[in-house]
Amino acid sequence: MPKISDLGELSGEVLLFGGPYSNFQALGAMMELADARDIDASRRICTGDIVAYCADPVACVAKMRQLGNPIARGNCEVQLAQDALDCGCGFAAGTLCSILSEGWFSYARAQISNAERRWMAALPDWLIFRHYGKRYVVIHGAASDISRYLWSVSEEQYFTNEINLIIQEIDPIDGVICGHSGLAFSREINGVQWINAGAIGMPPHDGSRQTCFAILGPDGLKFERLSYDVSGAIKAMQNAGLNQGYEQSLRSGYWPSEDVLPATLRHPLASG
Repeated sequence: MPKISDLGELSGEVLLFGGPYSNFQALGAMMELADARDIDASRRICTGDIVAYCADPVACVAKMRQLGNPIARGNCEVQLAQDALDCGCGFAAGTLCSILSEGWFSYARAQISNAERRWMAALPDWLIFRHYGKRYVVIHGAASDISRYLWSVSEEQYFTNEINLIIQEIDPIDGVICGHSGLAFSREINGVQWINAGAIGMPPHDGSRQTCFAILGPDGLKFERLSYDVSGAIKAMQNAGLNQGYEQSLRSGYWPSEDVLPATLRHPLASG
């Protein structure tokens, strides 16, 4: 059974963001934006994967611990907490994503302390909150598998199955908020809104350097783009020896591999 934290009733704007990915420049920009919009820590909800591809895992963890905002732990937190040897991202063996993950995960694993591992182990798997009469659950990837990829184009039955699993655990909900895939989208599934908040630490494979987050407000959901110090993030990665391709993704706006993506979400310019 998942470890669940109930956040109670939230009002006003709720910031939904995923995948800081050790990108301290992006995380800092996200928090500055939240401060400017008067969104306090209790309404800054992270879908996990604080630590991943970029150069500053320790600084990102320290920032999140300092803020104390709600976090549904991601597969990277699960794996690091267990001192595992891989990220548990769900990459198929032998794919470029799997090969590249060996580099950034071993770097992150070497940086994270035992105290930080214990903090990650204590994070909840799911979060529940209510917002203007609706009940939401926050997970990382899916209810059946923390590392499951669900995309905007995935078959409806996959979403239905996951929603049914959630209802079995926590009773009916109006919305599911997740991350993991890194691409923001929203779909209506039999009256339940499935929201992927995207990731702030890596661009959404569309040629833009800006990353994505979501705002859940009194009038509903909207996706927004985040600008941050891309050059600073790239320099930090280069200084750390993380030169496998993800640092170029921050500049180009395209991932170094499309292995995990459905064919319909692959971009013709990504390899050009």
